[in-house]
Amino acid sequence: MTENTSWRPDNWDQLTPRQKRERRLGWWADSAKEIKFVSPEAAQNYKTKLQRLINVYQVKEPDRVPVIVNAGISPLYSCGIDYHTAIYNYEKAVLAFARFNEEHGAELDSYATPLIFPARVLDRLDFKLYAWPGHGIPESATGYQFNEGEYMKSGEYDAFIRNPSDFWMRTYLPRLFGAFEAFRQVGPLTDIIEFPIGSLTPLSTPDVQVLLQKLLDAGKEIARFAKITGDFSRQVQQKGYLLPLLRNMAHAPFDTLGDTLRGTQPIMKDMFRQPDKLLEALDATANLTIDSILTSEKAARGFNVWFPLHKGADGWMSQKQFDTFYFPSLKKVMDAFINEGYIITLFAEGSYDTRLESFTGFPKGSIHWQFDRTDMARAKKMFGGKFSIEGNVPTSLILTGTPGDVKEHCRRLIETCGKGGGYILATGASMDNPKVDNLKAMVAAAREYGVYRKS
Repeated sequence: MTENTSWRPDNWDQLTPRQKRERRLGWWADSAKEIKFVSPEAAQNYKTKLQRLINVYQVKEPDRVPVIVNAGISPLYSCGIDYHTAIYNYEKAVLAFARFNEEHGAELDSYATPLIFPARVLDRLDFKLYAWPGHGIPESATGYQFNEGEYMKSGEYDAFIRNPSDFWMRTYLPRLFGAFEAFRQVGPLTDIIEFPIGSLTPLSTPDVQVLLQKLLDAGKEIARFAKITGDFSRQVQQKGYLLPLLRNMAHAPFDTLGDTLRGTQPIMKDMFRQPDKLLEALDATANLTIDSILTSEKAARGFNVWFPLHKGADGWMSQKQFDTFYFPSLKKVMDAFINEGYIITLFAEGSYDTRLESFTGFPKGSIHWQFDRTDMARAKKMFGGKFSIEGNVPTSLILTGTPGDVKEHCRRLIETCGKGGGYILATGASMDNPKVDNLKAMVAAAREYGVYRKS
């Protein structure tokens, strides 16, 4: 593993994980100095919200309970734009979100950002892992869908473990992207030794050249998308609004294998049919996950790594299977990041009531939990004072309830989880087209019930 160290102060290796974590949070706080705010009021608003969140991650009491709301794609529909239009016309999508924020941003605690992706890029590369409006699902669809498949076969564990990079490029990617089929013609990059002409000959074939041109075109489209959305984010910050938290993203190694390589049913069978091979692959995946963050220039000065936890939830496997196949490789990854000062954000999708005990041994302040359906009173009792927690206002309540129902539910959550600090009021999961009045009710509840009164 070659770690990117160009950003580190000279004494970095002498710092404890806690000191590194404090340094990373300090970098986040200092980021406000780089923003050209439109007014002193905007600057103060931004810094207040930023410090509020930093206090939560440090498991301290802020001035009040922060509230993170998710407007989903409702800004699009309020402007008469469907999701298909938004993912192909980024300018229209950004204008819709800007209009929504001008109308509601002052009342909501976090700005709504365009939840879109550059669909033309995926079209050009013939991406198969997802379906999106106009590509696998009707143009009228309101989101995208995951296409689970057995993208790594049961007999390919050895090839993956022996040389993950080569397996990724010449076997896995051609199965995920139709355009990458030509990569099968390219030999292993380790064949390029000394005079390379023979090894580079596949680059002269028409199929490989077509692929390379598609990659160039995709890169230009990604740059255009990044420019449009980046300008939007910059303008939002200049007005003093805190954007939804930017995160480095990783997965539990079991989820990496089970979600996008083997598939759910095959990996469940592997636990019985080839457990030793699965454990070896999980360890190799853990190393890849660690390397992907620690060698990334973009991730280097970040302060957290976000894990959406999938197949470790209650009911997916027995506790013994969780202790054998899921948790050890996840812990290996978490330990590596915690040692480098990152805060680990664990998004516990579904319920994690039976899994919480496994995480009690991590250092104070090293984990931030986002809960969907987990018992919040129990989570607070177990982690209060040690880890920060977030959630779990039900998506169903935001979509179908009344503002009064939402406010009352939030009041109970704040009274249960807000004591002593370290709590963020938030929805349990993302959603499409929530009721704006219900989002406002969340903010109102935090402002009314979530103030910490200093003695």
